[in-house]
Amino acid sequence: MKILSLLVALVLTLAVAGQGIDEKKIHAHITFLASDELEGRGTGTAGEQKANAYIEKQFQALKLQPKGASGFDQPFEFKRGTHGTGEAGTAENIIGYLDNGAEKTIIIGAHYDHLGLGHDNNSLDANPKGKIHNGADDNASGVAGVLELARYFATNKKKEASNFLFICFSGEELGLYGSKYFTEHPTIDLATANYMLNMDMIGRLETGKGLSVSGSGTSPVWEPLLKSLSTAELPIKTDSSGTGPSDHTSFYLKDIPVLHFFTGSHSDYHKPTDDVEKINVAGEVAVLTVMVKLIEALDAQPKLQFLKTKSKAMGSARAFKVTMGVMPSYTANEAGLLVDGVTEGKPAQKAGIEAGDLIIQMGDIPIKDISNYMDALGKFEKGQTIPVQVKRKGEIKTLSVTF
Repeated sequence: MKILSLLVALVLTLAVAGQGIDEKKIHAHITFLASDELEGRGTGTAGEQKANAYIEKQFQALKLQPKGASGFDQPFEFKRGTHGTGEAGTAENIIGYLDNGAEKTIIIGAHYDHLGLGHDNNSLDANPKGKIHNGADDNASGVAGVLELARYFATNKKKEASNFLFICFSGEELGLYGSKYFTEHPTIDLATANYMLNMDMIGRLETGKGLSVSGSGTSPVWEPLLKSLSTAELPIKTDSSGTGPSDHTSFYLKDIPVLHFFTGSHSDYHKPTDDVEKINVAGEVAVLTVMVKLIEALDAQPKLQFLKTKSKAMGSARAFKVTMGVMPSYTANEAGLLVDGVTEGKPAQKAGIEAGDLIIQMGDIPIKDISNYMDALGKFEKGQTIPVQVKRKGEIKTLSVTF
């Protein structure tokens, strides 16, 4: 069944209630946020301020209450460049509140910053500086999700038994600056927060790959509920960890149950080619419909229990002396590291590794998952050449990678 059929099936329930997720609005949001006019929404830039004004206008139209330190804005300081080593600046989170007079609050968020003109060393383009990184999937798609869910719940005839806090974070690309600042300086009582839903790159749903949802171990309700929402047309692959390279991590570290929604990495990730023309808007409608169903299923339930989870092996990145230049898939089911994208000019590309390859061994180290891969990178030296085994279309190939 194609995405269109899936969309029809998922939306029918909502249509009966007289309201559904609006595909045209999602497309309009992403089109503006990922336009060249915003110059890639670099943290603290004039282009990001244009995105800020757009988001605030949407919140105002929905009559959300401002919940920043100054209207909808919550300013914070950050440092540009890799690992906060550059020039200091100021950016803002954008925070709107839907008060349903409830005791508990659902937090829904996504980051609206991106890589700007490629000057912060986060781009995967071979020569990024001066190129507009529009970030349609990363993360105009997530912001469009926040705006559309805000519209849905603000105009829903049935008022939910929860309040909603809608947050668009800045500074995510430089190190989760905005979400860290909010959780250290919350504008609501975090003790009332029931759970946090984060969207980062939800605009490239592919038939057969499904939806990746992490954080499923942060509350006992998540796994059975997500399993009930998973279908053959839209399979949901879960990961228990409450931590990861996006803003939900900041909330998990405050003992709040979280879920992170993600439709998969791709060859345009962190490149100037991440443009609106490649967005699967119908697929995003399907993802947001799942989120609505999840929220509505929990509406009458008591406040969720929080659980600690095992963290992903992220810290080992500090020990990396080398890089391969591949974008791993986080939705693959086969043992190994599935390559979703390859960076031009990096060791993997020079060795002939391609998107779609499954890395199964590096040197004498078997690779069963991303954790094995990250651990392996910490064991090699610059200038070293190693054999790397990949499975390509069922055939095992051995390639020489020089770091």
